[in-house]
Amino acid sequence: MSLLGLTAGELLDRFASAEPTPGGGSASALAGALGASLVAMVCAMEKTRSGAPAERERLDATLRRTREAGERLRRLADDDSAAYDAVVAAYRQPRTTDEEKTARKQAVSRAMARATDVPRETAQACLEVMRAAVEAATHGNPSALSDARTAGALAWAGVLGALENVRINLGPQANAAALAELDALVREARASVTALGLAFG
Repeated sequence: MSLLGLTAGELLDRFASAEPTPGGGSASALAGALGASLVAMVCAMEKTRSGAPAERERLDATLRRTREAGERLRRLADDDSAAYDAVVAAYRQPRTTDEEKTARKQAVSRAMARATDVPRETAQACLEVMRAAVEAATHGNPSALSDARTAGALAWAGVLGALENVRINLGPQANAAALAELDALVREARASVTALGLAFG
C-alpha cells in the first residue's frame, strides 16, 4: 500500500517502526508534499496581496507548478522506500560463483544508482516548492503569509534531508562534480529561505 493510503497515525507508526523503510528519504518527500499543499492553499485563495490582475495570474501559474511538484513528491515518497528495498535485495543476492558475484555487483550498482537518483529528484521537487512558496508569500493573501513561510520551511527540510540521502548513497566515491551539484542546490534553496524572510532560517 502507498504511504499516502495510510491514516496519519498509521503513517507515523510506520516511520517509528524498526523497519528501515520508510526512512529519511520518504520523510523528505512527504515534507515537501505537505509544503506543496500549503502553497496550493495560499495560491488558491481568492484574495491576493494587492488585488491586481497580474498578481492573480502569477498565483494561478504558481498553483499549477506547485500541484505538479506536489504530485511528484507524493510519488517519490513511495519510490524512495522501493529504491532502498531494492538495494537491500541486491546485497542479499548469492555470491558463491564468479557469475553470481558479477550479477550481484551489477545489481547493487543499479540499485544504488536508483537510490541516489530518487532523493536527488526529491530535492529538486522540494526546491520547486520553495520557489513557489516565495511567490505565494510575495503575492498571496497577507493573512496567509505564515502558511506560505511554513510551506517553505517544510520544503527546505525536504531539500536538506533528500540531499543527505544523496550524499550518503554517493559514498566516498563521489566526484567533485556531483558534490558541486549538491552544494548548488543547497545555495539556491537557501536563497528562497532568505526571500521568505523566515525568522529562524
